Amino acid sequence: MTSASSLGLQRSSALTQFVLAPNPGPMSLEGTNSYVLRGGGSPSAVVVDPGPLDEQHLQALAAAGPVELILVTHRHADHTAGSAALHQLTGAPVRAAEPAHCHGGGSPLLDGEIVVLAGLEIRVLATPGHTSDSVCFHLPDDGGRGSVLTGDTILGRGTTMLDYPDGTLGDYLASLDRLEALGAATVLPAHGPVLPSLEAIVRDYRGHRHERLDQIRAALDRLGRNAAVSDVADAVYSDVGPSVRRAAEMSVAAQLDYLRGGAGHR
Repeated sequence: MTSASSLGLQRSSALTQFVLAPNPGPMSLEGTNSYVLRGGGSPSAVVVDPGPLDEQHLQALAAAGPVELILVTHRHADHTAGSAALHQLTGAPVRAAEPAHCHGGGSPLLDGEIVVLAGLEIRVLATPGHTSDSVCFHLPDDGGRGSVLTGDTILGRGTTMLDYPDGTLGDYLASLDRLEALGAATVLPAHGPVLPSLEAIVRDYRGHRHERLDQIRAALDRLGRNAAVSDVADAVYSDVGPSVRRAAEMSVAAQLDYLRGGAGHR
C-alpha cells in the first residue's frame, strides 16, 4: 500500500487521519477534510465525507484502505459529490441520512445507531440545523475523551451557516445541546482545524447565536417588526463581503423565523 505521507494523509486523532480536498472557498475554508477512520490493528478503514468529485483526491482515499464503508455527514455537494465514484473505486457502500445519497446498497443512517467496523465503534447522532439531514459521528474510544466528526455542524474556524428553510435555528440549538453533553471530546470538523474540546466550542457557538439574536432584535426595533431579510442583513452583517452575503441572508432568515415563532422555533 502507498505510504501515508505520499497520499497527503494527516493525523487528526489517535484513530483518524484526513486528506484535505482541493476545493477551498469562502464556505469550505481550506477545503473539505475527508476522514479515514481505522481502529488499532485493523487492515480496513471507514471514510467520512469523500468530498468533491476529484480523481486524485478519491484515489488517495481509496489507497488508504481497503475501505469497508463510506459515511456522509450531510447532503451538500462538497461532502457528497465524490461518494458514488469512491464506491465504484472501492466497492464500499455509502450511507447517509438521506436515501438519495446512499449508494451500493448502503442503508440510511439512523439516529442512535452504532456502527461496528474497521476495529471501531461509531455512534450516529442526528444533529439537524445546518441542514435537516446533518449527522455527527461519535468515536468514544478515540483517545482519552473520544472524538466527534461534526461535519458542518461545528467548524474548525468561524461559524456554521444554517441552510434555511431546510436548516432551522431551533433544530440547531437543540443539536448544540446534544453535542455539549458529549463533554470535552476532540472536534474533527469537515472544514478547518481540529479543536480540543467539543463542550467548549459548543458554548462559544451558542453564545454567538444568542448574541446575533440580540442584534437582530435591536435591528427590528429600528427597522420595524416586518423588516425584510435584506434590510436586517444590511444592519447586522454590514461587514461581510459579497462572497458570503447569501449565507448571511440565510442566517438572518433562520433567525427571523425563530424570533417570529415559525417552524424553526421548537
